[in-house]
Amino acid sequence: MKDFFKVSNLNQVLELCAEFPTVEIETIALTDAVDRHLAENIIADAVLPSFSRSVMDGYAICASSVFGASGGSPAFLNVIGAVAMGEVPSFLIKPGEACKIATGGMLPKGADGVVMIEHTEELDDTTIEVYRSIAPGQNVMQAGEDFSKNETLLSVGQFLRPQEIGLLAAFGNEKINVYRQPVIGVISTGDEVVPINAEPGVGEIRNINSYTLASLIVKVGGTSVDYGIVRDNYDELFQVCADALAHTDMVLISGGSSVGKRDYTLDVLKALPASEIKVHGIDISPGKPTILAKVADKAIWGIPGQVTSAMIVFEIVVRPFIEHISGLAPGYKKINKLTARISRNVSSVQGRNDYLRVRLHDKSGVLWAEPVLGKSGLLNTMVQADALVAIDLNTEGLVQGEVVSVTLI
Repeated sequence: MKDFFKVSNLNQVLELCAEFPTVEIETIALTDAVDRHLAENIIADAVLPSFSRSVMDGYAICASSVFGASGGSPAFLNVIGAVAMGEVPSFLIKPGEACKIATGGMLPKGADGVVMIEHTEELDDTTIEVYRSIAPGQNVMQAGEDFSKNETLLSVGQFLRPQEIGLLAAFGNEKINVYRQPVIGVISTGDEVVPINAEPGVGEIRNINSYTLASLIVKVGGTSVDYGIVRDNYDELFQVCADALAHTDMVLISGGSSVGKRDYTLDVLKALPASEIKVHGIDISPGKPTILAKVADKAIWGIPGQVTSAMIVFEIVVRPFIEHISGLAPGYKKINKLTARISRNVSSVQGRNDYLRVRLHDKSGVLWAEPVLGKSGLLNTMVQADALVAIDLNTEGLVQGEVVSVTLI
């Protein structure tokens, strides 16, 4: 007789992330670093920008030279030269003087602002009229205004977006230390599961989960390894699990997490060397029979075989563990939550966290979450859904118009 699972609280399960170590650090080219997790603090070794420069096409001047200037009373300035891009100006700007400057050009000494070219008119080669006054510092980026020397630019565990890549480039970081992308093994189990290129017979289904789980792993920044379909055979599953654990950082077993006579996942996980069953059952729906085992220092999951349940368990439970071992710091997790109003009353059973699939609609500037109705195992409910709404285990349901938090999927 198989042991029935004992349900664990979702928050307690997520706290177990801390028991698993992060993957190793590797050095890669900056061109390959987007969407990776930084493994070092980056400190500015200089100020940025390194010189005061114009942010407009126009004329570098002393702002006091054009105080009170207007269309009816322009200021007349003497043009003493021009600043070429990449050039260090050799002259000094005095009151009543100006020099032509392009966006990005170095501000000459004496100048404290730039008047836009649109607010000037050339009278001859050496004289301009200025029709607009400016304040000191206007249209200029001062040296060190962006970043100061010794300032912490980026921190360990930070997710690298294109803007962070640009910052690293600005400080000359051609190579960067990042956490290695975790390798996640995926095993599908069940006598009823057949390859997707096979025609399913009566009682058989195509191997959907290997593909959905692999896609989810890639989205979260990991690399997926497919260990194929394992029949309902204890010895075969044991061998494949042992092999997967030896070559990956985490393993997902799709199917066999329940208590049926031919569900061997729990027995195999118990029998693996240095194994400890941390969780068998979580207070979520769908996904209640999920298993988490710790084998040495690696996580191995038994997740439901139903594709919708597998995807929701991944998003709610497995994803945080992958983010943790991949070095992503909590403060840098992608924000994938919005608020919306629920479009109809929804009931729920107390004692479990229900995950409702919803479509999002913007109506007159208000975001509405429309429940996608259907049995929990229907794939079309996930295809139609844009997000999940969590109904707390202490709540009996949601009331139409209630503001809810939605997790984008």
